[in-house]
Amino acid sequence: MHSMSATTLGQASLGRRDRKKLATRQALRRAALALVAERGFDHVTVEDIAEAADVSTRTFFNYFASKEEAVVGMDSDRVDRLRQALAARPAGEPPLEILRSALGAMAAELGGREQEWLARMKVVRENPGLLACHLAFFATFERLLAEEVAARTDTDPERDLYPALAAAAAMSALRAAVQVWRASEGRRPLPGLLTAAFDQLGAGLPPPRRRAAPRRSKG
Repeated sequence: MHSMSATTLGQASLGRRDRKKLATRQALRRAALALVAERGFDHVTVEDIAEAADVSTRTFFNYFASKEEAVVGMDSDRVDRLRQALAARPAGEPPLEILRSALGAMAAELGGREQEWLARMKVVRENPGLLACHLAFFATFERLLAEEVAARTDTDPERDLYPALAAAAAMSALRAAVQVWRASEGRRPLPGLLTAAFDQLGAGLPPPRRRAAPRRSKG
């Protein structure tokens, strides 16, 4: 029996109308990504994206405020799933383990969508105008992580260092894992890379062993 991803299970629990709305959102995202990858961001209009997804321009704006958001913006359901994953962690669990588990669940959702995400990251690199929207994606997650840590440690994210520092460290682990995952073109599984990144954080970030220099041949 095949296991179902968290995303698939979430979709299965939606009503018919919500499933249709989700399908339209995903169709617009795929159309935007494909067009920008093919033509470049500056040569794609909202009208182009709507036409490619077979919806009206008005429908496009029901889902996204701009073409930037359609390509790399944050989906509210993804924020909700992260919030639920954080809330599901047991009381008394160390904050770093809470963040590791919640972000790990998010990384696992990429199953079956690796090529789409690799293509999105390539588009961001080739179109600097998308970078601000892409960074806002990570900033939203980081704020959510800091709030969760603050609530569990009875600290103030505006006054105490710990919540912001823990959240920033966790997001740095995610960004580092994503960077290596992208460089491997998806061949190295992201969940495993994220686990390794958190292991290094938990160990105090010891420096890696130096690679042995290649022996020089005599002659």
